[in-house]
Amino acid sequence: MLGELLLRFVLAAVIVIAAGTVLARSGDVIAARTKLGGAWVGSIFLALATSLPEITTDIAAVRMGAVDLAVGDLFGSSMANMLILALISLAPAGVDLFRRAALDHALYASLAIVMTLLAAMALQTRATATVAGIGVSSVILVATYIVTSSFAFRHSTVTREAGEVMEMARSGDPATLDHVSSTSLRLAILQFLAGAAVVVLVAPQFAHAAEGLAEVSGAGRTFVGTWLVGLSTSLPELVTSMAAIRLRAFDLAVGNLFGSNAMNMTLFALLDVVNGGVPVLSIAAPAHLLTALTATLLTTIALGTLVLRFKRVASVREPGSLLIVGGYVAGLALLFWHTQ
Repeated sequence: MLGELLLRFVLAAVIVIAAGTVLARSGDVIAARTKLGGAWVGSIFLALATSLPEITTDIAAVRMGAVDLAVGDLFGSSMANMLILALISLAPAGVDLFRRAALDHALYASLAIVMTLLAAMALQTRATATVAGIGVSSVILVATYIVTSSFAFRHSTVTREAGEVMEMARSGDPATLDHVSSTSLRLAILQFLAGAAVVVLVAPQFAHAAEGLAEVSGAGRTFVGTWLVGLSTSLPELVTSMAAIRLRAFDLAVGNLFGSNAMNMTLFALLDVVNGGVPVLSIAAPAHLLTALTATLLTTIALGTLVLRFKRVASVREPGSLLIVGGYVAGLALLFWHTQ
């Protein structure tokens, strides 16, 4: 039983990894061909595509009656995204990642922080009021995302027209741009859609396997959703960000991770509908509040590291990234202790 569940989990992960690589390469072409820049394309399009596992997995979880698995996945995925950002910046290929990324990412990092805190407030108040079958708190989350994203698009348009969109880290390295020059925008869009479709078809396996693992291990849906499902549904973010780093598309990588954290919080509206109009945040376990606050803390550290842009000493690792890794481990430990 346990071996079969783990095998399903691993097979789904391998397929998602392959699809994530396609998403990164095609997303990089789209950013270059449309001249929208990696920051905006990464924060919106790539974040949406890499959030598809959360969407399909959590819908499947809610339909199975495992609301805590779904809520834990969304908050846990936000934690995992910041862990991925930290680990990438600590790797040799991601040296000075925070200093190379555009400051435009501060907008989406701030949006992710605000939206996660709004979700935490909804979890604490347990409001049951709805609008058209969607919780009021979820409506506020979606409205906040739409308004802020429209401002971000306007900003991206202005900077593009002013000629200020620069891929500084990639200049002077034409070898990394071969795939862009050899791939048309139409082909890139088709590849992007194909990668996204694969993710949609495979991701529900995470929910079914995780539900079984929660029962077999006795760890509980809250912890399993936050750790195992949250980490596994962040595999597309990990793969696409690593692929983007190899392509020296640093803004695409950073935008994907901050954008996914903001995108995750809008998914509560969809889960409310799937749950028959009952706001999932009103019935989820209170322990998720700890996960939400941990995700907020990790994103805040990442934002501070991005804005301060300390010059990294060769013999010293990025302090902000080390804090994120430590905070992630501490948050999981506290959650496990609390739920047990």
